[in-house]
Amino acid sequence: MNGRRAVIVGGSIGGLFAGNMLVQQGWKVDILERAKDDLASRGTGIARHLELEQLLKRLGIVVDNTVGIDVSGRTAFDRNGEIIVEYNLPQRLGAWNRVFEPLFEKFPREHYHNGSEFTGMETTDVVTKVQTANGQDFEADVVIGADGFSSTVRELVAPGVKPTYGGYVAWRGVSGEENLTVEFLTSIFSHYAFLFLPKSLLIGYPMAGSNGSVTIGKRRYNYLWYYPTTEENLKKLLTDNEGHLHENGIPPPLIQRTHIDELKMNAQRLMPENFLEAVFKADTTMFQPIYDVNSDRIVFNNVALIGDAAFVARPHVGVGVLKAAQDAISLATSLSECHTISEALTRYEYERLQAGKRAVTHGRNLGAFIERGLDKPEDDPTLNLPPERIIRVSGRPYEHVLEQNL
Repeated sequence: MNGRRAVIVGGSIGGLFAGNMLVQQGWKVDILERAKDDLASRGTGIARHLELEQLLKRLGIVVDNTVGIDVSGRTAFDRNGEIIVEYNLPQRLGAWNRVFEPLFEKFPREHYHNGSEFTGMETTDVVTKVQTANGQDFEADVVIGADGFSSTVRELVAPGVKPTYGGYVAWRGVSGEENLTVEFLTSIFSHYAFLFLPKSLLIGYPMAGSNGSVTIGKRRYNYLWYYPTTEENLKKLLTDNEGHLHENGIPPPLIQRTHIDELKMNAQRLMPENFLEAVFKADTTMFQPIYDVNSDRIVFNNVALIGDAAFVARPHVGVGVLKAAQDAISLATSLSECHTISEALTRYEYERLQAGKRAVTHGRNLGAFIERGLDKPEDDPTLNLPPERIIRVSGRPYEHVLEQNL
């Protein structure tokens, strides 16, 4: 299928993985990204799974020990800040932009269109005309929806599939290592930490500095605090000082100061002293509403959904970037190896549909105690979520959990 044309809606990691693979295979590819600015400044910490590194290498992207910080395992802390259990699992923790940037640099710049908002598409015979808000049209043999949890492509082809709110948000913050105390650096910084708090869970770990540095003194600390929030309060969090509701996520600078102050008051009330500066010394603070997206189909004629446009698994699973990459590689490989587009998209859906459903189910289970307002995850034994299991199965592909019977 050399010389075929693909239009990818969404210029984040999934879209760039698919775009770069298809370009390698001789396709003409245009990526439409609605954001006008560079995406590299977005995102915080991620787990760099071995599978992700292998997929990057397939694109010729160099992966070495400078892309993240190695930790030896996971550590569970109780609400008094004391270690209760540890689990040995060597892992590399990195920053989102260290995956995005090399993918972005590799893709042909003239075919990456910032400020191009997808508005619709029209298929005539076998060619689809993709339309944008600025009036520019693109012709495609295949359209790939890689535009995230609020996907406009999914809304068009599968309007019945809606994100479902999980009843809590993930507050996130990043601190420069140079701003943290010696006590914090000595006792907390190097841990991949799980802090079990009343009706909530905080996860914290080191990550590379803003310039990608992993040198001691130049790194950062990233925390993620899953905190229960009603739908009514979520709307307040998503509303800026001008009264505008940002339904698909509010930019961090527009979060009302009163909400940041309330976050710190809650931290002071619930968090042990040795973890407080993770919240109080963060240079940036943001939050992510926790949603599920569970699809029964991810292919519609010549349209394929990948990444969060197809499925959204809660970040407890820690495979959002990996899943988007796996979807993209599966789709591109199918288009390379099959004789027709229809055959390729059928194969792609067969390979990735159940994997997406398993990830969603796994994420729902890991967050069920917060969603249900349980004081501790082990309060309902049927969930099978004692702290020692949570630290084993979180932040890793569900296939590992099944293979090792965790």
